[in-house]
Amino acid sequence: MASSMVRSGFLRTALRARNGASSSTVPKRNFASSSGHHDDAYETAKWEKITYLGIASCTALAFYILSKGHPHHEEPPAYPYLHVRNKEFPWGPDGLFEVKHHDH
Repeated sequence: MASSMVRSGFLRTALRARNGASSSTVPKRNFASSSGHHDDAYETAKWEKITYLGIASCTALAFYILSKGHPHHEEPPAYPYLHVRNKEFPWGPDGLFEVKHHDH
């Protein structure tokens, strides 16, 4: 590991000397996104505002949609073949998650 670091340092020094580069500074890479005049803090603030506006919009839309009434359908006819029980459940006369009031 150490020998590879020494070798890479030696190669860098040799290449700089060969190319005539006397300074030890590495040229700065320019990316396409950094070529604009906008600051990163400005972009961050912009997207933060857009995010908060989107959250508020979605919350308001969901509140509006969920607050509207929904249609209630009539009870279906009590057909004799529905809910046929030949013996009671161990927990009572209704299904486990059914709640019906029985008049005894």
